Amino acid sequence: MSYTVLIPARLSSTRLPGKPLADIGGLPMVVRVAQRAALAGATRCVVAADDASIVAACQQHGVQAILTRNDHPSGSDRLAEACEQLGLSGDDVVVNVQGDEPLIDPALIDAVAQLLLARPEASMGTAAHPIDSLADYRNPNVVKVVCDAKGLASYFSRAPIPFSRDHADTAWWNAESGAAAKAGHAGFTPLRHIGIYSYKAGFLREFPRLSPAPTEAMEQLEQLRALWHGHRIAVHITPHAPGAGVDTPEDLERVRALFA
Repeated sequence: MSYTVLIPARLSSTRLPGKPLADIGGLPMVVRVAQRAALAGATRCVVAADDASIVAACQQHGVQAILTRNDHPSGSDRLAEACEQLGLSGDDVVVNVQGDEPLIDPALIDAVAQLLLARPEASMGTAAHPIDSLADYRNPNVVKVVCDAKGLASYFSRAPIPFSRDHADTAWWNAESGAAAKAGHAGFTPLRHIGIYSYKAGFLREFPRLSPAPTEAMEQLEQLRALWHGHRIAVHITPHAPGAGVDTPEDLERVRALFA
């Protein structure tokens, strides 16, 4: 299918200033991300930057980049402007790949793009993978998603969902615990949300104009705005966790070691 990868890149970062330009094996991180995304089946891959230095770094390494406003409140607003600059039609498919994912799997990008063909009732597509540890299940920085029988998201949360009333504080889904079989939900596993999204360009332009949801403000999860307004989000479930993203200096050093 034909689709465009958009990579939002913001120069300022609280935990890692200048993150898009951080060197990883001789290349800026945003260029590493774009190179990985280019291995997917997208028609084109474009960085939507908030600073001319990011655009220049991308152009130096043959990556298409456009300069967007530096006062956007969210990545979705930045991507909506990028859609306008690129002249995308309302039905064009866009995949949002985060600019701090230099290890992103190209196959995952393709799978999330394909969701919008397979699930026409969905306004958005995203991805998740099974959680394998109780620590991740409890961790509020690990976003969880619960899906319905059709593979559409019911809710996203930082809380441990779904919550097993009779097996609290246990890894109830692990076969070793025996709890899943006893509770009658063997084979059901909590899912960790992966921050990659697909949209039709028309919806992406509309999204920033939707009023924020109370749940969005409480959880600090922008995708809850779509659910609040009645839009459906299709979820691709991959068996494996994606490559590590870069949020902190420690993350950066870990990824640099892989490219050394």
